[in-house]
Amino acid sequence: MSFFENTRKPVGFGGKIMVAMMNLGHSPVARWGLHFLELTLDAKVLDCGCGGGANMKRLLKKCPQGVVKGIDYSPVSVGKSKKVNEAAIVEGRCTALQGSVADMMFADNWFDAVTAFETVYFWPDLPQCFREVPGGTFLICNESNGDTDKDEKWTEIIGGMTIYKDAELKMYLEQAGFHDVQIHKKKSWLCITARK
Repeated sequence: MSFFENTRKPVGFGGKIMVAMMNLGHSPVARWGLHFLELTLDAKVLDCGCGGGANMKRLLKKCPQGVVKGIDYSPVSVGKSKKVNEAAIVEGRCTALQGSVADMMFADNWFDAVTAFETVYFWPDLPQCFREVPGGTFLICNESNGDTDKDEKWTEIIGGMTIYKDAELKMYLEQAGFHDVQIHKKKSWLCITARK
Protein backbone atom coordinates (compact mmCIF):
# COMPACT_ATOMS: atom_id res chain seq x y z
CA MET A 1 0.00 0.00 0.00
CA SER A 2 1.39 3.40 -0.95
CA PHE A 3 1.44 6.28 1.53
CA PHE A 4 -1.21 8.13 -0.52
CA GLU A 5 -3.63 5.21 -0.11
CA ASN A 6 -4.00 6.58 3.44
CA THR A 7 -6.12 9.39 1.99
CA ARG A 8 -8.79 6.78 1.27
CA LYS A 9 -8.61 4.85 4.55
CA PRO A 10 -5.86 5.84 6.98
CA VAL A 11 -4.17 2.88 8.70
CA GLY A 12 -1.17 2.47 10.99
CA PHE A 13 1.59 5.01 11.48
CA GLY A 14 1.35 6.30 7.89
CA GLY A 15 -2.37 6.83 8.43
CA LYS A 16 -1.73 8.89 11.57
CA ILE A 17 0.66 11.11 9.63
CA MET A 18 -1.82 11.45 6.74
CA VAL A 19 -4.72 12.39 9.05
CA ALA A 20 -2.62 15.13 10.67
CA MET A 21 -1.57 16.37 7.21
CA MET A 22 -5.18 16.39 5.98
CA ASN A 23 -6.33 18.39 9.03
CA LEU A 24 -3.90 21.11 7.98
CA GLY A 25 -3.87 20.75 4.21
CA HIS A 26 -7.63 20.72 3.72
CA SER A 27 -8.24 23.73 5.97
CA PRO A 28 -8.44 26.37 3.21
CA VAL A 29 -11.00 24.48 1.09
CA ALA A 30 -13.01 23.52 4.20
CA ARG A 31 -13.17 27.10 5.49
CA TRP A 32 -14.28 28.27 2.03
CA GLY A 33 -16.94 25.57 1.78
CA LEU A 34 -18.36 26.28 5.23
CA HIS A 35 -19.36 29.78 4.06
CA PHE A 36 -22.13 28.09 2.05
CA LEU A 37 -23.61 26.29 5.08
CA GLU A 38 -26.02 28.27 7.24
CA LEU A 39 -26.41 26.81 10.71
CA THR A 40 -28.40 27.89 13.75
CA LEU A 41 -26.53 28.18 17.05
CA ASP A 42 -28.12 24.92 18.24
CA ALA A 43 -27.84 22.94 14.99
CA LYS A 44 -27.28 19.19 14.89
CA VAL A 45 -24.67 18.24 12.26
CA LEU A 46 -23.27 14.97 10.94
CA ASP A 47 -19.82 14.97 9.33
CA CYS A 48 -19.47 11.95 7.01
CA GLY A 49 -15.92 10.75 6.53
CA CYS A 50 -14.83 12.91 9.45
CA GLY A 51 -11.13 12.14 8.99
CA GLY A 52 -9.02 13.83 11.65
CA GLY A 53 -11.88 15.81 13.19
CA ALA A 54 -10.74 19.33 12.17
CA ASN A 55 -14.03 20.03 10.39
CA MET A 56 -16.02 18.71 13.34
CA LYS A 57 -14.19 21.29 15.46
CA ARG A 58 -15.08 24.04 12.94
CA LEU A 59 -18.71 22.93 12.94
CA LEU A 60 -18.81 22.98 16.76
CA LYS A 61 -17.66 26.62 16.63
CA LYS A 62 -20.37 27.47 14.08
CA CYS A 63 -23.09 26.00 16.33
CA PRO A 64 -21.88 26.58 19.91
CA GLN A 65 -25.08 25.21 21.45
CA GLY A 66 -25.42 22.38 18.96
CA VAL A 67 -24.27 18.79 18.53
CA VAL A 68 -21.78 17.46 15.98
CA LYS A 69 -21.40 13.77 15.21
CA GLY A 70 -18.76 12.30 12.94
CA ILE A 71 -18.59 8.96 11.18
CA ASP A 72 -15.57 7.37 9.50
CA TYR A 73 -14.65 3.80 8.60
CA SER A 74 -11.02 4.26 9.64
CA PRO A 75 -10.23 3.55 13.30
CA VAL A 76 -7.19 5.88 12.95
CA SER A 77 -9.46 8.72 11.80
CA VAL A 78 -12.00 8.14 14.56
CA GLY A 79 -9.22 8.12 17.17
CA LYS A 80 -7.80 11.42 15.89
CA SER A 81 -11.30 12.97 15.72
CA LYS A 82 -11.88 12.03 19.35
CA LYS A 83 -8.56 13.54 20.40
CA VAL A 84 -9.11 16.81 18.47
CA ASN A 85 -12.63 17.21 19.90
CA GLU A 86 -12.04 15.80 23.38
CA ALA A 87 -13.46 18.80 25.27
CA ALA A 88 -16.71 18.81 23.24
CA ILE A 89 -17.05 15.04 23.71
CA VAL A 90 -16.75 15.48 27.50
CA GLU A 91 -19.45 18.21 27.30
CA GLY A 92 -21.74 15.76 25.47
CA ARG A 93 -21.81 17.91 22.30
CA CYS A 94 -19.70 15.67 20.08
CA THR A 95 -19.36 12.01 19.12
CA ALA A 96 -17.04 10.26 16.67
CA LEU A 97 -18.24 6.87 15.49
CA GLN A 98 -16.68 4.15 13.39
CA GLY A 99 -18.97 3.15 10.54
CA SER A 100 -19.60 3.27 6.83
CA VAL A 101 -21.42 5.89 4.78
CA ALA A 102 -22.85 2.96 2.80
CA ASP A 103 -24.86 1.86 5.85
CA MET A 104 -25.69 4.78 8.14
CA MET A 105 -28.19 4.09 10.87
CA PHE A 106 -29.20 7.64 11.68
CA ALA A 107 -32.82 8.74 11.91
CA ASP A 108 -34.06 10.90 9.07
CA ASN A 109 -34.72 14.52 10.00
CA TRP A 110 -32.65 14.39 13.21
CA PHE A 111 -29.78 16.36 11.67
CA ASP A 112 -30.12 19.91 10.41
CA ALA A 113 -27.08 19.46 8.18
CA VAL A 114 -24.75 16.75 6.89
CA THR A 115 -21.25 17.48 5.60
CA ALA A 116 -18.76 15.56 3.46
CA PHE A 117 -15.33 17.19 3.11
CA GLU A 118 -12.87 15.61 0.67
CA THR A 119 -14.53 12.21 1.01
CA VAL A 120 -17.18 11.45 -1.65
CA TYR A 121 -14.30 10.48 -3.98
CA PHE A 122 -14.12 7.22 -2.05
CA TRP A 123 -17.77 6.41 -1.37
CA PRO A 124 -18.84 3.09 -2.90
CA ASP A 125 -21.96 3.22 -5.09
CA LEU A 126 -22.37 6.98 -4.75
CA PRO A 127 -26.12 7.13 -5.55
CA GLN A 128 -26.83 4.53 -2.85
CA CYS A 129 -24.64 6.32 -0.31
CA PHE A 130 -26.45 9.59 -1.07
CA ARG A 131 -29.74 7.82 -0.27
CA GLU A 132 -28.24 6.89 3.13
CA VAL A 133 -27.60 10.55 3.99
CA PRO A 134 -30.21 11.64 6.54
CA GLY A 135 -32.34 14.70 5.80
CA GLY A 136 -31.42 18.35 6.10
CA THR A 137 -28.93 20.41 4.15
CA PHE A 138 -26.11 18.36 2.63
CA LEU A 139 -22.78 20.06 1.95
CA ILE A 140 -20.15 18.41 -0.25
CA CYS A 141 -16.77 20.12 -0.38
CA ASN A 142 -14.00 18.85 -2.69
CA GLU A 143 -10.58 20.21 -3.51
CA SER A 144 -10.76 18.60 -6.98
CA ASN A 145 -13.66 19.28 -9.32
CA GLY A 146 -12.73 17.01 -12.25
CA ASP A 147 -12.02 19.96 -14.56
CA THR A 148 -8.21 19.84 -14.55
CA ASP A 149 -5.59 17.40 -15.84
CA LYS A 150 -4.11 17.21 -12.31
CA ASP A 151 -7.18 15.26 -11.19
CA GLU A 152 -6.25 12.22 -13.30
CA LYS A 153 -2.87 12.05 -11.55
CA TRP A 154 -4.59 11.57 -8.19
CA THR A 155 -6.92 8.83 -9.42
CA GLU A 156 -3.87 6.96 -10.77
CA ILE A 157 -1.96 7.28 -7.47
CA ILE A 158 -4.88 6.48 -5.15
CA GLY A 159 -6.78 3.26 -5.84
CA GLY A 160 -10.56 3.46 -5.54
CA MET A 161 -10.67 7.24 -6.00
CA THR A 162 -13.15 8.86 -8.38
CA ILE A 163 -13.19 12.61 -8.93
CA TYR A 164 -16.68 13.73 -9.90
CA LYS A 165 -17.67 16.75 -11.94
CA ASP A 166 -20.41 19.02 -10.60
CA ALA A 167 -22.98 17.76 -13.15
CA GLU A 168 -22.42 14.14 -12.06
CA LEU A 169 -22.82 14.97 -8.39
CA LYS A 170 -25.96 17.01 -9.11
CA MET A 171 -27.48 14.09 -11.04
CA TYR A 172 -26.70 11.57 -8.28
CA LEU A 173 -28.06 13.90 -5.61
CA GLU A 174 -31.32 14.43 -7.49
CA GLN A 175 -31.65 10.67 -8.07
CA ALA A 176 -31.30 10.21 -4.30
CA GLY A 177 -34.13 12.66 -3.57
CA PHE A 178 -32.21 15.91 -3.05
CA HIS A 179 -33.42 19.21 -4.46
CA ASP A 180 -32.34 22.87 -4.54
CA VAL A 181 -28.83 21.83 -5.62
CA GLN A 182 -26.44 24.82 -5.53
CA ILE A 183 -22.97 24.61 -7.13
CA HIS A 184 -20.04 26.83 -6.14
CA LYS A 185 -16.55 26.79 -7.66
CA LYS A 186 -13.28 28.53 -6.87
CA LYS A 187 -10.00 27.54 -8.56
CA SER A 188 -10.21 23.73 -8.77
CA TRP A 189 -12.45 23.62 -5.68
CA LEU A 190 -16.07 22.51 -5.71
CA CYS A 191 -18.77 22.99 -3.09
CA ILE A 192 -22.31 21.72 -3.49
CA THR A 193 -25.27 22.20 -1.17
CA ALA A 194 -28.56 20.37 -1.54
CA ARG A 195 -31.66 19.70 0.55
CA LYS A 196 -33.52 16.47 1.30
